[in-house]
Amino acid sequence: MLWFVGTGINGYRGLSIAALDVLKKCDKIYVERFTSALSDSDLQGLNSLLDKEVMPVRRWFVEDGREILETAETKQVALVTYGDPLVATTHSELRSRAARKSVMTAVLHSASGITSLIGETGLHAYKFGKMVTMMSEPQSAVSVYNTIFENLLAGNHTLILTEYRDDDTQEPFFLNPVSVLEMLLNVERDQKHQIFSIDTFVTIASRIGSADQRMISGRVGSLLQVDFGNGPHSLIVTGSLHFTESDALGALTESIDEPSDNSQNIKRISAQMVEKYASKAKRAVQQMRDIVRQDTNSKVMFEILDNAEFYIADSERFLRQTKFELAVLSIGYAEGLIDALRFQKGVNPWQTQG
Repeated sequence: MLWFVGTGINGYRGLSIAALDVLKKCDKIYVERFTSALSDSDLQGLNSLLDKEVMPVRRWFVEDGREILETAETKQVALVTYGDPLVATTHSELRSRAARKSVMTAVLHSASGITSLIGETGLHAYKFGKMVTMMSEPQSAVSVYNTIFENLLAGNHTLILTEYRDDDTQEPFFLNPVSVLEMLLNVERDQKHQIFSIDTFVTIASRIGSADQRMISGRVGSLLQVDFGNGPHSLIVTGSLHFTESDALGALTESIDEPSDNSQNIKRISAQMVEKYASKAKRAVQQMRDIVRQDTNSKVMFEILDNAEFYIADSERFLRQTKFELAVLSIGYAEGLIDALRFQKGVNPWQTQG
């Protein structure tokens, strides 16, 4: 029998009575500390509470899983985890493998750090979009940036979990929120989608469930000056805010700045493209009209330019109707007609534009 046991967010003291009853009956208890931090004092407290030695295990041990499953075929085995045991995909995969091997499993759920920190902020849970994890590698920031973008387009909040490592050779590593903010600002400088700046409003939750938990909200420019202390840390980039959410952020977090709607001025890349290229295409049409006015075939050329203007108008209309693909397609047709005359006349109506 394999039990998946969650401690909740308060360490070993968060174990339920049902969980304690199960653990006291188990022949083998594994404790993983790679999904989040369970301190040495938690391990000592668990040993004392159960009057037996628990076995801390690394990520590779749980991912491999063979010893756990082989032991669970004949004995009562528990895997103890921080928070809720099935939030981590590694645990869900192990449970699936156990089922395929006909090893019985059961789950003792507990409070999840994810839902707990959302609740602590007072933000509405149903307004959260895709969740994402920020690692220390620069490429991770691009993925996080794109997730924030997609969530903001829908007006949703983005929960960013941060990297945590504990390899027993040094102090546990928690990615600092300031590093996360700086990495996202660097991506903005490259991508230029205008979704993340020093004015972006962010909530940062640190050490939720511990005695020294802290939640701070404010503009990125303000948060860059804060010392957030030890982890774990999570960040929330807010989307559109209901007035009760704004009130909660002011009352339940250390609010350095007034909450603001980060989704208010967000535009799709296609919309940004059409707005940029439509104005350029209009100026190019007018310049081409001036160039071909004296041409003997100007009537035909003016008809082509008329069609280019029709496509530009179609593009802007499709944009208002939120038909983004058609809007981009139409502006492309307009530019194609302009370029056809450009090559025929050997002139460049785009050249004088910025």
